[in-house]
Amino acid sequence: MPRFRTSALYACLLAAAGSLHALPEAQPAVFRAQTIDDRLGIGYGLAIADIDGDGKLDIALVDSKETVWYQAPDWKKHRFTGPLTKQDHVCIAAANIGSKGGAEVAIGGEWNPGDTRNSGAVFTLIPGEDRTAPWTAHEQHREPTVHRMQWVRDPESHPFLAVLPLHGCGNVNGAGDGIRFLGYRPGKEAAEPWSTFLLNDQFHMAHNFTPVAWPGTAGDSLLVACKEGVHLLRKSDGAGDTPWQAGRLTEKPAGEVRLGKLPDGKRFIATIEPMHGNQVAVNPESTTGLWSQKRVLLDDTLNQGHALAAADFLGTGYDQVVAGWREPAGADKKVGLRLYIPAAEDGSTWTRHAVIDDNGMACEDLKAADLNGDGKPDLIASGRATKNLVIYWNERK
Repeated sequence: MPRFRTSALYACLLAAAGSLHALPEAQPAVFRAQTIDDRLGIGYGLAIADIDGDGKLDIALVDSKETVWYQAPDWKKHRFTGPLTKQDHVCIAAANIGSKGGAEVAIGGEWNPGDTRNSGAVFTLIPGEDRTAPWTAHEQHREPTVHRMQWVRDPESHPFLAVLPLHGCGNVNGAGDGIRFLGYRPGKEAAEPWSTFLLNDQFHMAHNFTPVAWPGTAGDSLLVACKEGVHLLRKSDGAGDTPWQAGRLTEKPAGEVRLGKLPDGKRFIATIEPMHGNQVAVNPESTTGLWSQKRVLLDDTLNQGHALAAADFLGTGYDQVVAGWREPAGADKKVGLRLYIPAAEDGSTWTRHAVIDDNGMACEDLKAADLNGDGKPDLIASGRATKNLVIYWNERK
């Protein structure tokens, strides 16, 4: 894989920063691509967790007609389930939330975004004694256009499954009732139905969300990317299963969202705008209003931007952003992954630091995780048109 060094443009950006302290030049990004599956259907979604309880992180993937996982360290493929619904599966959540023996897994299916009344299905999976054998699926409450799900911990550290539809029930062209963003609370017995509770019903066309730690709030908070911008959902201690408080942080419609840390120690929100959009942006933390008042456009040349990651891939002590897109873009009509790095301490300027994948990954989903325990976050991506699952091993010095 070629090495990419910061360019003369980077030096110019530093000089233009004026009173800001110059950042040391970051080392090259060095990623080695390893394809572990080249026969995906669509590769809708990924989750990283210790599925079998052996202490190693595995890769779980939801595909159109099956759900599977790849066992570390040799990435042998095992099937959770075959097709659970007539329409495609679309999302997966897997996390080690305290249960014995490995991760808890859930699946979203019956994917048909054009049917905002009857589509959508949610399944929780129960393993047998041998977790490499197929698991048993239990259908839970159905909600139209189920699209994304994550395991979340409430302020009392109780885990639940957060499930986000794309549209509100009965919506047409993103207009109508708000989305019923629901929490699913596990029952005492594995096979019993799970209760549901409302997280929020104010959003329209919500494409993705991410659990985050937020100052002053116990448990997880949620950043939601939707038609109305990025919102933060927080829960007060001891409030039971009541709707979470929502606060708007950015104003432009967004499809993807991640939280990161700047060189000056403050936070930023990375977004792809709008949903399935062409723009990668960063919104540095603000204490006087919307974070988007400081918005910095990193790139506007994507086509169907569909994946984001924020982590310290380069060992700088602050985070960088990786974005992926799934349709050919630019004059050269390529897909791929790009890495962006701050050029100023406060995140007011950024530069494109590396091309991690040059036309080999039509990115549908992307995760950052340290798969081999060497302290360096790796990247895991699934490709839609390219039909591949690839680990990009972080091999910086």
